[in-house]
Amino acid sequence: MSWNYRSGSDADSSYDRKSSSYNDNNYHQDDHDENSIQDCLTIKVGMLGDAQIGKTTLMVKYVQGKFEPDYIQTLGVNFMEKTIMLRSTKVTFSIWDLGGELEFVNMLPIVCDNATALLFMFDLTRKSTLNSIRQWYNQARGFNSSAIAILIGTKYDEFINNPDYDEDDIRLVTDHARLIARAMHAPLVFCSSLHSINVHKIFKIILSKTFDLTLNFDEISDMGAPILEFK
Repeated sequence: MSWNYRSGSDADSSYDRKSSSYNDNNYHQDDHDENSIQDCLTIKVGMLGDAQIGKTTLMVKYVQGKFEPDYIQTLGVNFMEKTIMLRSTKVTFSIWDLGGELEFVNMLPIVCDNATALLFMFDLTRKSTLNSIRQWYNQARGFNSSAIAILIGTKYDEFINNPDYDEDDIRLVTDHARLIARAMHAPLVFCSSLHSINVHKIFKIILSKTFDLTLNFDEISDMGAPILEFK
């Protein structure tokens, strides 16, 4: 099976399965003098989901711009920050990554408390991790009922290139993820940390939901494409 996805003329909305190339650099940041900065805001983001689904990998990719191929188990909670400029405002993403093992579930309140957004994450190549989302969601909502929820499918590159998956398998997983996202009233994003697919767009969606901003990219809903549904 060969997928070649392209949407219009926007290079940032294209994914070529054969070359595994993707450009996610359409976020425009203006240069500002330090004296023009009016505010400094912090957005806390919690990352939740089963073990070994790529939570830490996505966090490191977004904050440091690098991909860590070796799996390192998160013992409790990992924490990283990234600061960007939004017009004349300095915005810091405070990202909290909770280990997916049951022994760390008692730290869930720490991650959820005062979070602006909660990323409910699953591995697109492991259906069991998608089935776990309901439990993660219900538990998290017990500690934070107002945070923006986003459903994130990781390892899109492995998912779309899996020789054991045919079009029916891809459709089944995608449709299931959509059902869960709708039940959560949440955007749905398929991403790949290895190829920088939709990584930055996740945090742009958080900004748009937090500050009621208009996004400068379109939704992607084609079957087999890196899904990006946020309206």
